[in-house]
Amino acid sequence: MELLIARTSPTEAPVDASVLRLANDVDPSTCVLEGIQRVELQFPRFADGRAYSQAVMLRRRLGYQGDIRAVGDVLIDQVQQMSRTGFSSAELRADQSLDKAQAQLQRFADFYQGDAVQSQPRFSRT
Repeated sequence: MELLIARTSPTEAPVDASVLRLANDVDPSTCVLEGIQRVELQFPRFADGRAYSQAVMLRRRLGYQGDIRAVGDVLIDQVQQMSRTGFSSAELRADQSLDKAQAQLQRFADFYQGDAVQSQPRFSRT
């Protein structure tokens, strides 16, 4: 799964019932995900990483297959970890470079450890 990156659109709000916007203190297992095509997880501050745990829970424990989008204070430093924890899209903060974020995603071709997207470690993949 490749992480899609876009610019933050601060006035953009969910326009239909298929988008679920979660604060980073909400337990995703308490939400009804039926009919939800995109879950937006909030990063109120760069240093607040609770949305990473929410993304892992959505992908691994709840089996959510739709779009998981990072919104809020999203920096290019975070995109690699976002792709590994289950995010499929991110809205970068307005002062962040789209080109540098894409380059960050290409920095490593593979990882030794498993993650939310590829659960098997590198040594056990054929």
